[in-house]
Amino acid sequence: MSRVEHATQSSRVGVTLIAVTLIILALAPFWGDRQTLRLLAEVYTFVALASLWNLLAGYAGLVSVGQQAFVGLGGYLLFGLAILLGMHPIAAILIAGPIGALVAIPVAALIFRLRGAYFAIGTWVVAEVFRLLASQITFLGGGSGISLPSGVVVAMAPSRQMREFETYWLALILTVVVLGAIVALLRSRHGLALTAIRDNEMAAQSNGISVWRIKFIVYVITAFGTTMIGALIFLQKLRISPDTAFSVNDWTAFVIFITVIGGIGRVEGPIVGTIVFFVLRQALADLGSLYLLMMGAVAIGVMLWAPKGVWGLIAERFGWQALPLQRRLVLEKEQ
Repeated sequence: MSRVEHATQSSRVGVTLIAVTLIILALAPFWGDRQTLRLLAEVYTFVALASLWNLLAGYAGLVSVGQQAFVGLGGYLLFGLAILLGMHPIAAILIAGPIGALVAIPVAALIFRLRGAYFAIGTWVVAEVFRLLASQITFLGGGSGISLPSGVVVAMAPSRQMREFETYWLALILTVVVLGAIVALLRSRHGLALTAIRDNEMAAQSNGISVWRIKFIVYVITAFGTTMIGALIFLQKLRISPDTAFSVNDWTAFVIFITVIGGIGRVEGPIVGTIVFFVLRQALADLGSLYLLMMGAVAIGVMLWAPKGVWGLIAERFGWQALPLQRRLVLEKEQ
């Protein structure tokens, strides 16, 4: 007799530690100040964005440098739905996800005609088209941008403190949902297909896997999550403009840095990479323009000495696995 197991001893310990950490983070409004809550909420959004990009590039092999298109789309959907339709900001965030997925369908149909570097360039061109279109929307500020009206902000909660708490918990919940959905996907049969595509796309196709269909589904799912996170980001900022909403530096370059540093093609990689990124940002922020140079040097060093990222190096050396994804065949003795 045999059975398939996901969990290992290290993954059981990892899941326990993650659960304890989540409880502590959920109680952060009771032990952290306003600045701490805002920093943690920003960390959560980058974990979510990097995890989605990791699913797209690390598993489906779709290296996009235009994910800022969906971040900006989410921000503008939030402002449009809240200002024009009077919708509650949280409801607008939830609606932004399905709209982003619908927008991703024709975009994917277009850019999936491209391969390799041409695909990456194509995604950036699409993001620039989105930015130019946003700058033409006069009732949302055009090229100069617009702030979220005070009435919309006050509608979230009666006090400023409660609004801070609500935004913080929303960021934590969305990030947990994104990570949970990715783990569930990777543990499904579609996850097996994605793993096969990641390891050898031609071999996967020769074994009957519909590579185009799987990649298309992943692209739409990623757009869904990225659009929601983008709406959340600009709810935190309370102001939006085309240049900030569709910034390749803020929403794609940093996300790629995080994923490469942490470990591409591993669920834990974006979490570890985000922690490293924020530690470096806090430590090097006073260096001015040297800050980005130092970040680049760190990225080059990691790619040279640990090509699989920080978590990849740890996992290979110690055999650790925080989130159980790999399947193991366990033989059982007959009674």
